[in-house]
This record gives sequence, C-alpha cells and structure tokens, in this order.
Amino acid sequence: MSYVIKAVLSNPRHPEYGQVTIPFPIPVDQYDQIIEMLQGIDLGFSVNRDCAVDEIDSRYSVLGAVQGTLVNIDQLDYLAKRLDGFCTGEASQFQAMAHKLELTDVQDFINMTFCCQQATVITDFSDLETVGQRHFMNLNGGSVRMEELENLDGAETAFLLIDGGGETVTPYGVVYDNGMKLDQAYNGHQFPAYLYDHRLLVLEITPKRGLAEGKNPEYLYLPTSEHQIERTLLRVGVTSRHDVQVRLNWDELPEKAADALDLKHLRGSDLPALNRMCQVLAPLKETDMEKLDAVVLMTETSGAEAVCRLAENLDQFDFVPNVQTPEEYGRHMIQESGYFAYDENLEGFYDYRRYGEQQVQQEGGQFNECGYVVYQGAVPLEELMRDAAAEQRQGPQMGGLTQ
Repeated sequence: MSYVIKAVLSNPRHPEYGQVTIPFPIPVDQYDQIIEMLQGIDLGFSVNRDCAVDEIDSRYSVLGAVQGTLVNIDQLDYLAKRLDGFCTGEASQFQAMAHKLELTDVQDFINMTFCCQQATVITDFSDLETVGQRHFMNLNGGSVRMEELENLDGAETAFLLIDGGGETVTPYGVVYDNGMKLDQAYNGHQFPAYLYDHRLLVLEITPKRGLAEGKNPEYLYLPTSEHQIERTLLRVGVTSRHDVQVRLNWDELPEKAADALDLKHLRGSDLPALNRMCQVLAPLKETDMEKLDAVVLMTETSGAEAVCRLAENLDQFDFVPNVQTPEEYGRHMIQESGYFAYDENLEGFYDYRRYGEQQVQQEGGQFNECGYVVYQGAVPLEELMRDAAAEQRQGPQMGGLTQ
C-alpha cells in the first residue's frame, strides 16, 4: 500500500459533479495538480471543510468513522502524514483509543495522534514482562533510563495494571487510557508544526497584526507547492503577502548560502523566491552544497534569486575543497586531478607552489575558507549575476495571493 489514506471525495452541494479519489499523504509534486482537480468540481478553493468523504480506504480501519463527514483536503493530508510516522505500537494505541472514544471527526483524529502514546494497549497476554515494560514507558512519556527498565519487574507491573481494572476491549487490543485526555493540539484551523519529510526551510507564519485569540501560528516547509503556500497563509487569515510576518523556525541550508539570505529579517514578499531557491537546492548532493558555499563566497552574492542562479549554474564552476594555498592547489592538480601522470619517484622535482601560482593567475580563481573555486562559464560572471539581480527586482509571482 503506497498510501496511508485513500479517500473518495465529492461536492456535497453538487453531487452531480461526480467524485475524485485522492491518496494521502499527497506528494509535493502532485499537490497543485490535485487542488486544481478538486477545483474542477468546485472544491479546494477554501480552507473550510468543503469535501464530503464518500469512502475511506486505510490500513487504519478505525478511520472508516470519517466516512460521511465533511473535511478539508489539508486535514486528511496532515492526518496521513502524522500516521505515516507511527510505529506498530503507536498504531495500536491510536486505533484502540479512537475506537474507545468513538471518534468520528477528523479534528479529533488529528488530536489523537498527539496523545495516544499515553495509553497502554495489550495485544498479547503471553508476554507480561514486555507488557509491563511498555506500560511503564507509556507512563513516563515513552522514555526511561535503561537502569530503571532493567530494575523493573515487568510481569508484576503488568499484573497490577490488569488487576486495577479500567480496561476497554477493542478490535485493536485491550486498552487502558492511563488518564489520557484528548488535548486540542490542533485547533481545527492551524496545524501544529510537524516536519514530515526532508525540507530545507521551516518558516513560522503569522499575520503582521498578530494572532487573534484562539489562533496559532502556521508553518511552511520549503520547498513546497504554490497552492500549499497560498493555503497556509489563508489558514492564518492572510490574503496578501505584505500582511505576513515570517520567522525562521529551522533550516538545513548550506551555511554560506544561508548567510547570504538574511534569514533573521524575512518578509512575506520573499516567499516565492525562497521557495524557488529551495526547489533548486533540494536535489543537490552534499558535495554540491559545499561547492555552492564556496561559489557564494566567491561572488559575494546576496538574496534568494542570486543563490538560486548560482545553484542552477554550479556546473560552470570548478571547486577543490579544503585547498587554501597555491602550493596545495598545485599539489592537487599534479597528484590528484588526473591531468598528469604523477610519478612519486620524481616527488623532489615537482614545484607545486610555482605551478599552483601559475594556474591561479591563469584561471582567475579564488581561495576562500571552503577551498579553491574558479568560474569557467562562457558568459562573464558579472553578466550571470546581473541576470539574477534583474530577477530579484522583478520578483516572482505566486498563486492567487496579492502582492
């Protein structure tokens, strides 16, 4: 099964428009396409619950209770992402507690993912030692010192749990709630921070005017789709990027590239360029990221558009990491570059420094803290960077948000 949830959705106001079947989580590269497919049946324009759930297919069979209710497309997507990260034990806890509480609302199911780990579910009574250990860990937030676990009498702990009563028999095991309360981590509007897969930037999004009572920040995970950016802003009540307050929550950008972005002073108008930059950087390997840092230092560039342009043209730069002097560069060229048939028997006759100086002068390269970097492109470097500056002044457009 390549999905966590597969839902058949329809427009409750216009059932004659037919149905669409969507797998969740929605892949980033398919999100815009799916939103536009929903818009074809007059759904998906809003952050409200406008989709009727006609059918649900999931390995989490307890989610069948959502069938016949109204949901927002992003609620199912977020729920699927949360559930996709669950281990077998958490899956049992989630299903057993959802069944015990007779949940039917997607908001409650999302909130259950944040607290079900407090419950104890017994699916096998033949190993009470393990049952007791897991129960002890559940009571202590899922993490205990190894010494405590080794000194624990797991079987006795299990017997005390069973003798204490309070169990509920469910199709997913015998569950003890351990006093768990269904807290409202998700308020029905803004999703709590949750990094589902690899992203380069996580941004906290709030209105410039501040959050209204009962509202929470939203989070953008870049790179993402244009519709996802638009809908994230709408969930905090913003329709113009100028009305957005953006704060860096976390980043995994190359160090020097991050320094070139002034991430402490982000604006809503920066979002399209930042997203485009992250889309270009995301496929890069670690060695490419190191090279990008060196190129950023060489060009003394700033701004997401310029970093993006450099990343797109990395193949026009040569880079030797950890080389700081002409002598080191000369040694690399003669011994490791493959341009020469190096003979270690002639080691005393090589003048690495002189050859390195000659190459640096000829290539116009630069040593910086990352290594040695040189531009080899056919277009002058100044022209390449002027194009990036022109893009920055023009500014990319995005979605249906106003500027």
